Amino acid sequence: MTSSKKAIPKIDYGIILTLMLMALVSLITIYSAQKTGQYVNNFVTGQIKWYVIGAIAAYVMMRLDSDQLKKISWYAYGLCALSLFGLLAIDALNFPKKFFLAPERNGARSWYAIPGAGLIQPAEFMKIFLIMALAKVTSGHQVKFVHKSLKSDFWLLVKLSVVAGVPALLILKQPDLGTALVFVAILLAVILVSGITWKILVPLFAVCGVVGSALLYIAVYYHELLQGILEPHQYKRIYSWLDPYNFRTDEGYQLVNALQSIGSGMTSGKGFFKGEVYMPESHSDFIFTTIGEEFGFIGASIVISLFFLLIYQITKTGLDTKNPFYSYICAGVVAMIAFHVFQNIGMTIGLMPITGIPLPFISYGGSGLLANMMVIGIVLSVRYHYKRYMFASEDEE
Repeated sequence: MTSSKKAIPKIDYGIILTLMLMALVSLITIYSAQKTGQYVNNFVTGQIKWYVIGAIAAYVMMRLDSDQLKKISWYAYGLCALSLFGLLAIDALNFPKKFFLAPERNGARSWYAIPGAGLIQPAEFMKIFLIMALAKVTSGHQVKFVHKSLKSDFWLLVKLSVVAGVPALLILKQPDLGTALVFVAILLAVILVSGITWKILVPLFAVCGVVGSALLYIAVYYHELLQGILEPHQYKRIYSWLDPYNFRTDEGYQLVNALQSIGSGMTSGKGFFKGEVYMPESHSDFIFTTIGEEFGFIGASIVISLFFLLIYQITKTGLDTKNPFYSYICAGVVAMIAFHVFQNIGMTIGLMPITGIPLPFISYGGSGLLANMMVIGIVLSVRYHYKRYMFASEDEE
């Protein structure tokens, strides 16, 4: 069919509508949090700014097709890896904690201070480019090894592990365990859908399950053994998570207040602007406590439902496309968002240890929100470039 039969590129308005609802929830909650928390900065204005910048970035990413995304994936991955290495180099050279280019915050040197843009966290953008790199490696491997074997599948597993392992280790050295775990979740999701034989996957996930269970058992019953493995602040988070009320004036302060804040909201909440429990970072990492206190179980359930809807929409997009590269990207994005949501909400209700992982699209933040919008732009690219010709054959697609 000739190019005169071109169809108008399809935009997934369902995902856009879900994001608009999340943006509305974000702005309302941040507005309330900054009032009750007596913050000096106007975080609502900042969030609007980052949403606008993010929307532009998402549009740019949406216009890129799979070939263009593949071309830039390794360059972007390499640039981000170098920026992560640069942070470690600055720290290794013993620059002051308040070094203007890369200040240390909360015990970690994870940000670059960019004039006019504020603090930029390379790890957030590394998530995007890791997903792209893993998708390119997997799709390229499937083309090269048409006839799969145990050896070729194992080789794919090794390649994926190396690609994800490099940035994960760099981030772990900052130290930022929470973000490093996001990379593990992304890797496992791509491995799961990569077509690797179950003869490899079953033992792999069995080992992961055993190791995870063993670590959880040690954390609960023999957490003192973790002192030599974890950083001091990470170890404190473990024991304060297990028994927050015995450390309510120290490491358990945030968790105790989070539990009180969410619990006091009950079914319908105390009402907008009526939050009473002081919660540090209630506009960012602990924004879910503000939702739970002011809008109750109903409001919290609506927010969680929005995330389920978004994950469903991205999953459906990945299943509908005939381009394997896009399918692997969607799998990585689902894993990234799902892990963020589970960890963030889990830590506010005591199910998970406290980490610095924000609630996607809801928490205040520049790098995190911009990166999330960019990755959604890539998901939108799937439908935008799908069926360029209205009556094209599958070969033409």
